[in-house]
Amino acid sequence: METKKVAIVGYNRIPFARMNTAYADKGNQDLLLSALNGLINNYNLKGKLLGEVAGGATIKHISESNLIRETVMNTSLDPGTPACDLQQACDTGIEAAVYIGNKIALGQIESGIACGVEAMSNIPFETSSRLRKALIKANKEKSVFGKIKQLLSPKLKDWMPIPYKGQEPKTGLVMGGHTEITAKHYQISREEQDELAFKSHQNMAKAYDEGFFDDMITPAFGLDKDNNLRRDTSLEKLATLKPAFDKQNGTLTAGNSTPFTDGASAVLLASEEWAKANNLPILAYITFSEVAGIEYVENQQNLLLAPVFAADRMLKKAEMNLEDFDYYEIHEAFAAQVLATLKIWENDDLAKKFGLEKALGKVDRNKLNVKGGSLAVAHPFAATGGRIIGTLAKILHEKGSGKGFISICAARGQGVTMILEK
Repeated sequence: METKKVAIVGYNRIPFARMNTAYADKGNQDLLLSALNGLINNYNLKGKLLGEVAGGATIKHISESNLIRETVMNTSLDPGTPACDLQQACDTGIEAAVYIGNKIALGQIESGIACGVEAMSNIPFETSSRLRKALIKANKEKSVFGKIKQLLSPKLKDWMPIPYKGQEPKTGLVMGGHTEITAKHYQISREEQDELAFKSHQNMAKAYDEGFFDDMITPAFGLDKDNNLRRDTSLEKLATLKPAFDKQNGTLTAGNSTPFTDGASAVLLASEEWAKANNLPILAYITFSEVAGIEYVENQQNLLLAPVFAADRMLKKAEMNLEDFDYYEIHEAFAAQVLATLKIWENDDLAKKFGLEKALGKVDRNKLNVKGGSLAVAHPFAATGGRIIGTLAKILHEKGSGKGFISICAARGQGVTMILEK
């Protein structure tokens, strides 16, 4: 069957905020509702029945099993608009776009929203198994004495909440710990990492000054700009920061790594016919995408390098080379992870160790994250994909033509790539 082209016709996000700052008392639904309402207002979607809304959060409360549908019901969209939750760690936002895009391509729907949110300031704590069982038993007790008896059974330490650590269950290491191993294994220097971080902040500050984000960000809860952006940073300042993960011999710092972040983003996708009927410009088209996984338990240096495989498969299907793009948007979870990925793509010997036939090609650094990347804007896990799609779509729309390449790494050894074209 003939497939339809998938158009990006709208985008909105709220400012991203470092954890426990501007959105300290806000939850996932608060943040996502702000991003969706901004999209609805900007593109005259009030009362419209869309094909579907899909998205999610990497970390949700037990009460948020239907987060996206519940949020949609609180917007001015037609309440008949269905919605579903997806989750693939940091790939969530872009995988939501793939999900909606595939339905448009197959003619199942004509329009939809892909979204993502993360309220890291309000992630739920875990409790000990002993406390959980005691609370359940206490709830079943009919007498006050029986309830008290059950509540006194856990030890004092069992009452202590267990905070989120972000560890990989298979290795016990956090992402930063894995990426320290990556930096050492692929010989990524501290200087290279700090240079990438510095350039990210410079590019984003310039984009703000040029007004690039003016129509892309809806102020929320008193914040009108991303508060992780450091206009006054310098290579000298970055060089003074202490290692954050390997305290003795590490090269990853708070300056060349992303912090825990709150935020939400949304992208409006549609068929060409729907866009025309609703008087919306086509910013760009999603043409190819690929998701991949990678082994990282034995090869702990490779946790965030699955895009190596995703890019290779996608480029073969698209019959394109890595050098064929006008712009590259590579998610900067850590500067070291970006630099290691680029090094593998550009080096024949390293590429062949991953089973690739040859190096994919060299990325022109002047075309990389030209409006700033995650090191500057920060990284609300599930919201990053939507931010990157929206940014790249607008860049291509302003240029009037061209091709853009997206790469995003994720926890559990996963990664996704995507091609946008205008």
